[in-house]
Amino acid sequence: YDSGTLGDIWPLGHVTLSLHGPFQTNVTLAAAVLADISYPETQISLEDLHLVGNQSVGPFRESAKRRIRHLSFRNFSVSDQSIVDLLVVIDGVPISVISMEDVTLTGEGRWEKASWTDHKSIDEFFLRNVVVLDVFKFTSFLQLNFLLHYPRKVSVINAGVFVMPCATSRLLVNLQYLDLSNNLLTDLTMAESLCHGEKTLKELRVLNISGNPLKSLSMISRMVARLLKLTHLDVSRTGYNSMPSSCSWPSTLKYLNISRAKLTTTTPCLPASLEVLDLSYNDLKGFSEFLPLLRELHLSGNKFLELPGGQLFPRLQTLTIQFNTLSMFGLSDLHSYRRLENLQAGYNKYVCGCGFVNFLQSQLKGGGDVKLTDREDSYTCDSPLHLQGEAVSQVHLSVVVCHPVLLISVSCGVALLTGVLICVLLWRLHAFWYLKMTWAWLKAKRSSQKPRKDILESEVLQSFDAFVSYSERDAGWVENLLVPELEEPREDGSRSPGSSRPLSLCLHKRDFLPGHWIMDNIMSAIEHSRHTVFVLSENFLQSDWCRYELDFSHFWLFDAGRDAAILILLEPLSKDNVPKRFCKLRKLMSSTTYLEWPQEEERRPEFWGSLRNALSGDDD
Repeated sequence: YDSGTLGDIWPLGHVTLSLHGPFQTNVTLAAAVLADISYPETQISLEDLHLVGNQSVGPFRESAKRRIRHLSFRNFSVSDQSIVDLLVVIDGVPISVISMEDVTLTGEGRWEKASWTDHKSIDEFFLRNVVVLDVFKFTSFLQLNFLLHYPRKVSVINAGVFVMPCATSRLLVNLQYLDLSNNLLTDLTMAESLCHGEKTLKELRVLNISGNPLKSLSMISRMVARLLKLTHLDVSRTGYNSMPSSCSWPSTLKYLNISRAKLTTTTPCLPASLEVLDLSYNDLKGFSEFLPLLRELHLSGNKFLELPGGQLFPRLQTLTIQFNTLSMFGLSDLHSYRRLENLQAGYNKYVCGCGFVNFLQSQLKGGGDVKLTDREDSYTCDSPLHLQGEAVSQVHLSVVVCHPVLLISVSCGVALLTGVLICVLLWRLHAFWYLKMTWAWLKAKRSSQKPRKDILESEVLQSFDAFVSYSERDAGWVENLLVPELEEPREDGSRSPGSSRPLSLCLHKRDFLPGHWIMDNIMSAIEHSRHTVFVLSENFLQSDWCRYELDFSHFWLFDAGRDAAILILLEPLSKDNVPKRFCKLRKLMSSTTYLEWPQEEERRPEFWGSLRNALSGDDD
């Protein structure tokens, strides 16, 4: 090391000197380095050394003149004599912080020889991971009042401390911060350290006794009740498994940490003055205590199924509830917190339903007043199974899953509308009529194949030359003109031109058998007649029974595959007056010559001759 190298660096923040052995073997190097540190605020750390012998602290003499403020030792062993020598060397030096980590004390704590020294400037002692070789011979610090009267901050962490005598506590008159975490303090020895509730440690504001085998929360509450300036208390990592129904706390207490214990329930034992409460990693399933001043609540690592009610914490600003068993939470849950700004609720058992996914994705994008300050990928789905482990921010649920009622409603509406349109279309195309007549035709065909007796007055096998379909209003023309002309011989023995044998006609009035289904009668009449004669008129088209006969005739013509219909127009009638669904008859009227009843008397013999020829055409 070249002397003066560090002297040119100003200000120098931190110097660490690792010596790896007895200090006196590196005395020249250490003296040169420490002598170059001219900035008083430079933190000096000495590591891996042994302070033994009368000459071991010599290099500090020059450094002490540089007004060191912060001195720390790490991984070193020290004897009683070396500590006394060090205290003598730094006599009057304005050191404010002395820190020691991974220390091995080889003496018995007899440092009274340095009691004449002045160390009023020391503000903080920090000791961590201390091993006392002769622990049973180690004395208390009752003779060290010249050191203990001044510091405001003392930390003795993981040093195997099982008790701090009350007499020692009384010496710490200026103490504001005391950390005795990770030691062996019990409820009884802690009572001794706090002088059994006497008014000691009057200036103490922060007390950390976490990581000790404490069992009774009630006892510690009574012990600290007289610490009238205490604001922070850390009793985490203890053995507390229950909370008493009531406790005594100082009215100044604002921060309480009871995390990593074994609590299963909370009670009114919690002080109403709290502003920060940490109950993380217990076995809590609910929280029902009213804390009007609470600003931060930490509940991670418990068994909460839902967020605690926000009405319990009117001033809450921060809530952490990770690693629980929350299945979901919603906007109404967050609105119950009046002032909540930050929420950490990742690593829970979320059920990824549509409402929750949409809500949480909106929150993760900053769409609400409450900010989710933990990682986005910490919010994952636990169910349903096909989404398990997937980040909620990446989930995309289909409309079928999210809006089944709407989907069913729309589907039913579309189906109904489609059905109505199809029905209208079928009605316009007369499909219902075709279906109705097909069904009637098949039914009549089926019934006609069964043995029947006397469907007609004549034999079942009897055949007619023609079945006459006419309106009842046209019965006079049929009975007075048509029937006599075709069935009865004239009285004078003469006949119309073209006449031969008498013809047999089937008339519903005369030949239908009463008591049988009208459809059976119509079907039988059509089936057993060579022809069907339709006496068409306006009356015919308005007659329901005529329309039945016309319907069945239409199907019969289609089924028989032949033109067996003869049309007689009693009055001028266009084919457009025939319903469009009777396509066969409309086609017949278009392609077949129909007979028109002449109004002139002299043309009627010709009409009858043509009709007879049409009816007897199959016999020729």
